[in-house]
Amino acid sequence: MSRLLDPLRLGALDAPNRILMAPLTRTRGTSEHTPTPMMETYYAQRAAAGLIISEAIGVSRQGLGMAFATGLWREDHVAGWRRVTEAVHAAGGRILAQLWHMGRMVHPSFLDGAVPVSSSATRAPGRAHTYGGREPYVWSRPLEAEEIALVVADFARASGNAMRAGFDGVQVHAANGYLIDQFLRDNANLRSDAYGGTAENRVRFLCEVTEAVAAEVGGERTAVRLSPNGDTQGVNDRDPEALFGVAAAALGRIGIAFLELREPPRNGTLGQADHDPLAPMIRARFPGRLVLNSDLDPARAEALIAAGLADAVSFGRLFISNPDLPQRVAGGLPLAPYDRDTFYGQGARGYTDYPATSAPGPSADPGRYDRPQRHPPAPTLADRDEGDRA
Repeated sequence: MSRLLDPLRLGALDAPNRILMAPLTRTRGTSEHTPTPMMETYYAQRAAAGLIISEAIGVSRQGLGMAFATGLWREDHVAGWRRVTEAVHAAGGRILAQLWHMGRMVHPSFLDGAVPVSSSATRAPGRAHTYGGREPYVWSRPLEAEEIALVVADFARASGNAMRAGFDGVQVHAANGYLIDQFLRDNANLRSDAYGGTAENRVRFLCEVTEAVAAEVGGERTAVRLSPNGDTQGVNDRDPEALFGVAAAALGRIGIAFLELREPPRNGTLGQADHDPLAPMIRARFPGRLVLNSDLDPARAEALIAAGLADAVSFGRLFISNPDLPQRVAGGLPLAPYDRDTFYGQGARGYTDYPATSAPGPSADPGRYDRPQRHPPAPTLADRDEGDRA
């Protein structure tokens, strides 16, 4: 039997298999950032995952700058997400809330014209997805020390809201060029205070957020996601081995349930590494469970677990088109291809209409998921977003 199907303890949670669903922004919320009934169906369809990690959820209005993404700072957000978690639990699943602050990637149109915040005064490449269409990112302003404490409090408050909404825990989104990553990596963090300069200083904000979340929900229900290797949305670091070695050791001392790494290969389909894999070094520095993500198929994932390089793997794009992915792996069934044109939108097409299967069919081409798909990228979100990066 595949090692991917072995059960695994992740902090306080018992995962029935090691096939996790990666966080995937799908833009099916309302314009007020509230979950919709369609999302209840979507997540429940994927409840066979060892653990679902939700789409990225905004901790505050200041930190959410994506049209039709969801939040957890208002009571209607909590109520909407409670219906989603109830649907997942009724289907036998487990789900974490991934919490984010987008930092410099929040367009002023989401902030009534205010300037977005970051670690430093920098500007993200590309354009934001706003309700008015594509808009260029603008220069951010650096957070003052007292404002950093307020953002930490926003993460703690959203974590409490996540537990009231019925989530089984929280993942801190510290990857993919968003606010915490903007503090971590040195081409975006130009500070000279206690949050800048040395790796130990640049890790400080990550640790403060993670400690606040763990204090709210328990370390055994807290996870963190990092993207340690390669440029992501304009954010990178000159010495990632030193930086993420410090981060891994610090997170180990906090005692989180698991650490997830999004680390593409050098020839990745959605992002490329610019160093040899850092996961082995991070695994040596981090004493807890390690989950790997990006450009994986079941065969490669199986090899990683068999070699002891990971405790579990998370799949993003394959879970979009294969809601019953663990059952397909267990039965050796073919994997359905995904349609990038429907990754983002407001309708059910490409969201809840991928069928489950129990019938055998022709073997899937194992390389097709490691190559760019033939159809063009999503017309409005081709250059960023979680769904395109898992």
